[in-house]
Amino acid sequence: MKTEKHLTEKPRRKHVDVGRILYIGFLMSCLGAALCTPAYAATGTIWTKASEVMKDVYTQILSISTIVAVVTAAVALIMMNFSKSGRTVDESRAWLKRIAVTWIILNSLGFIMAYITPFFTGGQYTP
Repeated sequence: MKTEKHLTEKPRRKHVDVGRILYIGFLMSCLGAALCTPAYAATGTIWTKASEVMKDVYTQILSISTIVAVVTAAVALIMMNFSKSGRTVDESRAWLKRIAVTWIILNSLGFIMAYITPFFTGGQYTP
């Protein structure tokens, strides 16, 4: 049998915990202040800062790609040396060539940016 509410019964009001609301407000304001980063005056122009950022990103990519190239080359060499299938050896050799070419291209991009780009400053060739 279902329990029925009497018509004379008033609906209960939900209890609002004022302390919890104040604590959440305090916590949000503290977190908001902690997550805001202050703006510092940058030295130089936006282009010098962008150049610094690009050099840093390139250095990180180069270091990660070197590690990945060494690991994948090691796997390819292991597969090439310990495989009994001629097809696997050929595929491992092809992958080893691809890894070496890609790593050389990534390193040569750094060479181009570091040594050849200064010759073309201002859009003109200055020997």
